[in-house]
Amino acid sequence: MIAAHRHDESNLQQQKEGDPVAFEYDGDMLRYTPTTGVAAGEAVAVGAIVGVASRPIAANELGNLSLEGVFTIPKPTGAGTDYAQGAKVSLYNGQAVTGATGVGMGIVAQKPATTDATVSVLLIPGI
Repeated sequence: MIAAHRHDESNLQQQKEGDPVAFEYDGDMLRYTPTTGVAAGEAVAVGAIVGVASRPIAANELGNLSLEGVFTIPKPTGAGTDYAQGAKVSLYNGQAVTGATGVGMGIVAQKPATTDATVSVLLIPGI
């Protein structure tokens, strides 16, 4: 289950008007407005960061992408796709891949078999 958005009112109340820094929200989610619909559980690259949609997000509607946790992400099958646990993976064409291609998203949380169509990925923003 994906954690709901947390909001700390005490931090907001302590901010004074004109302060250069103001708390907005916890960093476990990224607010995101896609140009095309995004399915719940779909990994999305936003610039140099990858998040996973916590719920379906309609095109041109504000939603949230989770930036923390372990998620099941599609991967290629066949030779060389039995990624080692702890290996760095990137998002490329909607799949978790090893190597320099794509946007870095995290590490392999559990080693998959070459026949597995998915891999468990621990998200690490900016990896």
